[in-house]
Amino acid sequence: MTYAALTDADDRPLRLALSRGWRRRCPNCGAGPMMSGYLKVRDHCPVCGQELMHHRADDGPAYLTILIVGHLMAPALLIAFVEFRPDPLLLGTIFSVGTVALSLYLLPRLKGALIGVQWAKRMHGFGASG
Repeated sequence: MTYAALTDADDRPLRLALSRGWRRRCPNCGAGPMMSGYLKVRDHCPVCGQELMHHRADDGPAYLTILIVGHLMAPALLIAFVEFRPDPLLLGTIFSVGTVALSLYLLPRLKGALIGVQWAKRMHGFGASG
């Protein structure tokens, strides 16, 4: 069998895996929860049995979170300061809370999406099973 035939026959949809990962669900079945805690990934999907222990998310989700939050909050901070001129303590408090809240929201979702990409691309041992 050729490489092209293998990739066509065993294609895993990237968009679907990203969507399922963003929702913190198993990239294979979409039904089982991927996480057992805030950022702790299960070894296996409780529904379909897909091995999830192969993931290598490492620092990727943190870098992506910092990149996204920084690019959203920095211009918003500048606009708020220039247009409304609030008290610096109020401005700092509002943007600190907003930055932390957005970071806590994005971090597990980006980790799930990154694991979904690894599963769809058969990276780090995901090609052998499922």
